[in-house]
Amino acid sequence: LGVSRHIQWDSFVLLDSYFIVLGVMTADQIRPNQETIVIKKEDETVTLSCTYDTSSSYVRLYWYKQYLNEELHYLIYKYSEGGGGSPSDPRFQSTTPQSSTELTITGVTLSDSALYYCALRVGAQ
Repeated sequence: LGVSRHIQWDSFVLLDSYFIVLGVMTADQIRPNQETIVIKKEDETVTLSCTYDTSSSYVRLYWYKQYLNEELHYLIYKYSEGGGGSPSDPRFQSTTPQSSTELTITGVTLSDSALYYCALRVGAQ
C-alpha cells in the first residue's frame, strides 16, 4: 500500500520584539508586554506593545525594525501624550496608551518578518 501525504504550507510572518532605552536616567526602562516571538499569517494584523517606566514628563517612544544582519530601520515615533512623526509605511501605526506604546501592522507580509525594537527617549524638548 502506498501512502500519499499532501502538506500545504501557509505563509507565516515571524515577528520578534525587543526593547532599548535612550536616556540618562537609570530608573527609565521599557520592556515588551508579550512573548517575544509572534507568528501571524499574511494579511493578518498584529499589535506589538511595550510598557515603560520613567519619571520624565517628556517622553518619545520609537519603533524600529531590523532584518537579520542589517542595521535598524526607523518606523515611527510618538510622544507619550500623543502626536509624533509620520510612519515610514502607512501599514505601521503607533499609539501611546498610558505608560505603554503599541505598534500595529496591518496586512502583514513576509517582508515584515523581522526583529522589532521599542525605544524610549527621555529628556528636554
